[in-house]
Amino acid sequence: MKKNVLILGGSSDIGIELTRKFLDKGIYKVNLHYNANSKIIKNLKYKCNLIKADLSSLNEKNILKKFKNDYDIIINLVGYISGKSFEEFTTKSLEKTLKINSFIPMLIIRKSLKKMIKKKWGRIVNSSSIGVKFGGGSKTFEYSLSKHLNEFIPSYFKKIADKNIFYNTVKIGLTNTKIHKKIPNKNLIKRTKLLPIKKMANPKDIANYIFYIASNKNQFITNEVINITGGE
Repeated sequence: MKKNVLILGGSSDIGIELTRKFLDKGIYKVNLHYNANSKIIKNLKYKCNLIKADLSSLNEKNILKKFKNDYDIIINLVGYISGKSFEEFTTKSLEKTLKINSFIPMLIIRKSLKKMIKKKWGRIVNSSSIGVKFGGGSKTFEYSLSKHLNEFIPSYFKKIADKNIFYNTVKIGLTNTKIHKKIPNKNLIKRTKLLPIKKMANPKDIANYIFYIASNKNQFITNEVINITGGE
């Protein structure tokens, strides 16, 4: 039986590469969540189940209207950026960012845990950002704070690790994606020179690492924050 995969934020560059990797294996049923329309998403529609949803509009009661509760693998790549600095953020803007990037994904994860425990198998991968290490950029305070929250791994997952349910967070470093190019005043050339490895990752690199952690190949890694940051 094919394992049921949910990729939240699947329209991101990393999400698309990860979706292709799961589909290429032919042993996974991929559910791809997205918000904004794109040509790439339309090209994938016959190969996977598309779930269009604005996470900011969801609450605990209506999550199941959009998302099932029988996923074997859940990967959270949602990356909403408000563009607010520390000097500019408001309660409303911060609440929205935390809700989209952290709160709703965690509720979706919780909904699937009973089925994972019953099957005695599950893989959960959350995502963080290298920006957490530096306190966020001038326009990514809220985003980085939400990603810092994603590094918090509830102790509950230690209790169910012996059920072959593994939960990890990946801290993603500078990657050649559209999201970085949209951040105002971000000099990617200058930023890349600060990396010990002296190059940005590409989305396929990050997707490969996440796939390993989220697949049955991973038999011993859980409750970890894993850095994929080029040594930064």
